[in-house]
Amino acid sequence: MTEGAPAFYALGRSGWRAWVTLLHLPYTAWHLAYVVVGGCLVADVAWGRLGLTVLAFALAMGVGAHALDELSGRPLGTTIASGALVAAALVSVALASALGVAVALRTTPWLLLAVAVGAALVPVYNLELLGGRIHTDLGFALAWGAFPVLTAYLAQAETIRPAAVLAAAWATALSLAQRRLSTVARRVRRDVAAVEGRVVLRDGSEHPLDSAALGAAPEAALRLLAVATVLVAAALATAQSVA
Repeated sequence: MTEGAPAFYALGRSGWRAWVTLLHLPYTAWHLAYVVVGGCLVADVAWGRLGLTVLAFALAMGVGAHALDELSGRPLGTTIASGALVAAALVSVALASALGVAVALRTTPWLLLAVAVGAALVPVYNLELLGGRIHTDLGFALAWGAFPVLTAYLAQAETIRPAAVLAAAWATALSLAQRRLSTVARRVRRDVAAVEGRVVLRDGSEHPLDSAALGAAPEAALRLLAVATVLVAAALATAQSVA
């Protein structure tokens, strides 16, 4: 664990490093993989449409949601100006919505509802509006796990079928696991001042118990799960492209 870093992927708190840190790249790639999975569940993938869907989520979730999350409480401790964070959120969500509308006009009006829901989720979740009722583990899993899968599938199939629902359930469960692990990892990195102790095994050996030991396992699991989810999406996309 990097001493003092708010996340294992944090590069810095100022300048361009702060903006890269803001993107939460491992987690953004993880959740964009859900978009790819949802889009690749159909028999004949419209690749241009899927590309626009991925781009829309990259803007709204990767940039907009994370900018508002940093604006609300500065969890990453960056020095990015509040005005810049607001501007980044507004522009990214607006562009994402425009892309969504463009795809909806070519496919189904139901996608307009998904665009509206997505645009609302960004501020409602990340600014903890509505009394924070959506800012929960389940809210996270549904908003950033199930919703990308279903939206991407809808953009391709123009309807929702059982396969999409099952994939959305998979993404929800996996996102809940992510949330459980990341909650522990964040607490250790950002809130724990000191840990003192030792672990004594049955064979008599001893191991130190400190913040590094507490955070190592959940962070390693998060890294592996992010890679695994991206690989699943890549496998599906590859299978579709050669079919």
